[in-house]
Parts: sequence; structure tokens; C-alpha cells
Amino acid sequence: MALENELLKLMERDCRAAPAQLAAMLGAEESEVAQTINKLEQDKIILGYQALVDWDRAGDETVTALIEVKVTPQRGDGFDRIAERIYQFEEVESLYLMSGAYDFTVIISGRTLKEVANFVSARLSTIDGVTGTATHFILKKYKEKHSVFETSPVQEERMIFC
Repeated sequence: MALENELLKLMERDCRAAPAQLAAMLGAEESEVAQTINKLEQDKIILGYQALVDWDRAGDETVTALIEVKVTPQRGDGFDRIAERIYQFEEVESLYLMSGAYDFTVIISGRTLKEVANFVSARLSTIDGVTGTATHFILKKYKEKHSVFETSPVQEERMIFC
């Protein structure tokens, strides 16, 4: 289990690392690492592999929103049935059950503010059990999944004393 956890940590940081490279970092055999990765995929512990893309730098401007959703849990199903309805929407990138004033946090992306607003008003807020929403637009990403998005260098002010 220790090998699995350490392997998962390394793969979370860089899923493109080859089994040979991972094995060297872990002090394990390459075949053991390859078999462990295969098992983790089959057991649905590794759900997929994704590139983290800075879409602003790629020239594809999108609007990302964090939407807090308040719901009335359903008898017998609690939050699960409502969560399933929400995560089925293509626009939904992430969905979390939360503690606090709101029950869910939904992360979505769209081409424009209007597109995101239409999703919230026409699709999300009309789901049975949804009693309120609060939408927050992400203005700038600085760090996501341990990766820092490159920012413009800060101009240093230099003073010369004579």
C-alpha cells in the first residue's frame, strides 16, 4: 500500500512520467510499477489522465465560475440524486458536496458570462430540490492542482542613492 500511495503522489504531479522513471524515483522494479498502475486503473483509483492547460495563454478565452448551490435533500437519497442530475451536464467540470451555508460547489466553464448565467438560470436553478444559487466568476488563476500559472514579472523598483 505504501508503494501505491507514493506512486499516486508522483503520478498526480506528473502523469506523463514513464514507469521506468517512476520506478527509479521509488526504488522499485519497473515491472512492479507498471503492474501497480494497471491495478490502480482497473480498481478505478486512477480515473483518468489530464493535461492542465492555461487556456488564456493558448488564446482560448473562457469564463470559469464557481457556483454555490443550496438544495433540499431528498428522502432516502440525500444529496446523491440531485448531485447526479447536476454532474450530468456537460458544462459541469467539478461538483463537490460541501459543509457550510451551501450544499454543493459546482465549477463550470463557458465562452461568455451570459452563457454561464444562462446555464445557472435555465438549467441549474430549475432542478427539483435546488433552493438557491450564488455565482462567483474566477477572474484570474494563480495556482491549480499544484501548478502555478505563469504571471507577468513584477517590475522591481530600484533606488540609487548617491
